[in-house]
Amino acid sequence: MKTTQQLHEFGQSLWLDNITRKLLTSGTLASYISDLSITGLTSNPTIFEHAVANGNFYDEAIGNLVRQEKSGEELLFALMLEDLTQAADLFRPIHDATNGVDGWASLEVSPFLAADTAKTIHAAARLHAAAARPNLFIKIPGTPAGIPAIEESIFAGVPINVTLLFSREQYVAAAEAYLRGIERRIAAGLDPQVESVASLFVSRWDVAVREEISPQYHNRLGIAIAMRTYKAYRDLLASARWQKLAQAGAHPQRLLWASTGTKDPAASDTLYIDALMAPDTINTLPEKTLFAFAEHGKINAMLPVDGGYAEAVIEEFRREDVDDEVLAVRLQHEGVDAFVKSWSALLSRIEEKSLQFA
Repeated sequence: MKTTQQLHEFGQSLWLDNITRKLLTSGTLASYISDLSITGLTSNPTIFEHAVANGNFYDEAIGNLVRQEKSGEELLFALMLEDLTQAADLFRPIHDATNGVDGWASLEVSPFLAADTAKTIHAAARLHAAAARPNLFIKIPGTPAGIPAIEESIFAGVPINVTLLFSREQYVAAAEAYLRGIERRIAAGLDPQVESVASLFVSRWDVAVREEISPQYHNRLGIAIAMRTYKAYRDLLASARWQKLAQAGAHPQRLLWASTGTKDPAASDTLYIDALMAPDTINTLPEKTLFAFAEHGKINAMLPVDGGYAEAVIEEFRREDVDDEVLAVRLQHEGVDAFVKSWSALLSRIEEKSLQFA
């Protein structure tokens, strides 16, 4: 049995951290589902920027949308929805077989809205309706403005992938927003089964501190932050508050490990898969990391529910003058800025290609 299938049977879902039209049209994504136990997919502005910039796979679709008098973000979202609804359809049998727990694709709201709660709520509802797929998450960043938008969207029945979470505290804020949304649905007599995942970004911690710390500390902080967050996740699932919602029919908001491709060439190419095996979680993998794990990965011990050595490691970094609370805020701001930059570049690329068909 392949290691990807073994890990799936241990209870961790493997999702692809990529989307391109070529993946869809070539049958490659379908082969990842059948051969490598991929059960979902995530996308973000940077991924789409690379997809559109590299090659001419989108030119025909852009031309069709231009002829429909679409431009700017309207054209861009139409283009993205074409890809992501196709991906969602490929995952639909998994979604149905797991009663909505697995088999998801994800589409992000415009990163230009990261500081605007009301517009984020409106955009999430509009994209969810436009997709018309039960297994397409709408991604909302877990920023201060995003947290109330998450609650309102869940209450409205929109499935949400909370993105750009970097710390236990940011995760807890997102989880509580989800709980409030579900509690309000129950109070209103609505179906409590609205799915959500909370995406914790891991490797960016290690990239951020690499130049500030001694070599023996390299590639340790992101894993420690993840372990600490996993404890909070397990504590929440064991809480009386959650148990009451579960008894009413709600599904848990699953914890998702994002940014798990190894950035340090001196480190293992499966570093963040090896360290973050845990039931009831998701690991999103770039293709390079997926192939590496399928080729030489091994199943290790599952993450300890009590956080293990996480706090001791984080304390070591504090002695190295790394303030994890300050850094978490900075990383979230930088994450938003990076997506805004990619989104802007993507809009420019779309405009350039659109001129060919004007």
